[in-house]
Amino acid sequence: MSDFEHVFEKPPEGAAADWTISQNWRAYTEVEHDTWDILYARQMKILPGRASDAFMKGLQALDLNTGGIPDFAVLNPKLKALTGWTVVCVPGLVPDDVFFDHLANRRFPSGQFIRKPDQLDYLQEPDIFHDVFGHVPMLTDPDFADYMQAYGKGGQRAQSLGMLKNLARLYWYTVEFGLMDEGEGLRIYGAGIVSSATESVFSLEDPSPNRIAFDLERIMRTDYRIDDFQQVYFVIPSIEALNDATLEDFGPIYDRLKGASDIGIETILPYDRVITQGTQAYAHKGGRFAA
Repeated sequence: MSDFEHVFEKPPEGAAADWTISQNWRAYTEVEHDTWDILYARQMKILPGRASDAFMKGLQALDLNTGGIPDFAVLNPKLKALTGWTVVCVPGLVPDDVFFDHLANRRFPSGQFIRKPDQLDYLQEPDIFHDVFGHVPMLTDPDFADYMQAYGKGGQRAQSLGMLKNLARLYWYTVEFGLMDEGEGLRIYGAGIVSSATESVFSLEDPSPNRIAFDLERIMRTDYRIDDFQQVYFVIPSIEALNDATLEDFGPIYDRLKGASDIGIETILPYDRVITQGTQAYAHKGGRFAA
């Protein structure tokens, strides 16, 4: 069982069959709105020059800094006009099949709750700041919007083939913790990074993690960790290149993966195109939870 608070085995009372709920924006407290504003302001001191152009343009297009938690009734018309996506509110983490169905139909599921003021620096469970600030700006980019829809459709297939673990790694190392080489240097586009003040800096500037060029099959074999900074980041040359690399039929890849061993988080393989070989010092010292 997960230790997450907002995890349910079936739609809770008040949720629709697809797990959606009303955002009930008027019910947010002043403290909750202030928490959004504090998090937003902190990230905007860090992200210029670190976040990808696509993310920064998306932030500007959606204007997520109007004061407090965004109202989806205001946000969605802007987003839909750009790429046909909308944000739907869910009570927390939803089952995989529900998540994939939403993505396949250009609906991004967002949690309703926001972290407590004493959880600003780290929250393992995704909240509305992670989901909306972290993910939604990238959905204004047409190529990334297409990638996310394709991922939803691919997830439905992977689930039927028993290959969900491998496809989940692709999501983790792109949508959540992806880096991009924009020519002037590495930039962040993954939601798990752009919504974190500490990992925004760590992912680009710390000598500890490996940074390796994107390789689809390699990523699908690579473990990841959910409890701390990443030990490896994969770097795409562009969103278009990410789309191109993932348009192929995954069937033959899945066939090969069934006989392949997993790759350890800090492993560097002979064929890897290494951008930065990390020291792994942070992880070896025990990371965030070291005594």
